[in-house]
Amino acid sequence: MADPIEEEIQQEIKANKILIYGKGTKAMPMCGFTRETMHFFEKYGYPYELIDVLSQPAKREALTKLTNWPTLPKVFIDGQFYGDTDILDPMEAKGEVVPLLKKAFGAE
Repeated sequence: MADPIEEEIQQEIKANKILIYGKGTKAMPMCGFTRETMHFFEKYGYPYELIDVLSQPAKREALTKLTNWPTLPKVFIDGQFYGDTDILDPMEAKGEVVPLLKKAFGAE
């Protein structure tokens, strides 16, 4: 039987083209890295969702196991895990982010 937390995570990933698991909310990010990741996506103008896992230790642990990525935030684009801005910034420098987002949102 599947873990309900893992099922919830899979549903959230499927439901959002850009999904950030971080600390806090869009209105009140609780960490600089979460805020930085929000700003990263805001400049592109595509909708994204931020899910606060600060108060959900079981979900944080499940996400760490799922992604093999120990820190927050954790970013998913079109169902694929991309780490955080440590991964996305170099991708942006190589011109890889815009085509990825256009493909995710069907804009190509």
